[in-house]
Amino acid sequence: MGIENEKDTVTGVVTEALPNTLFRVTTQEGEEMLAYLAGKMRLHRIRVLVGDSVVVKLDPYGGKGRIIKRS
Repeated sequence: MGIENEKDTVTGVVTEALPNTLFRVTTQEGEEMLAYLAGKMRLHRIRVLVGDSVVVKLDPYGGKGRIIKRS
């Protein structure tokens, strides 16, 4: 099926793991943002570690992003 919309997703690298499945992600453009783990990733217990490359779906209101894929 693929990733939903390419325009509202960015790829980045996890730079810090925070409590409650929050992560600090540095995008390819050099911007830092907070991201939380998507529900399906929690459900299937997919682990995300510092240094992992991830795909983040951006919030339309400018808040946190949601990690939808680890690559």
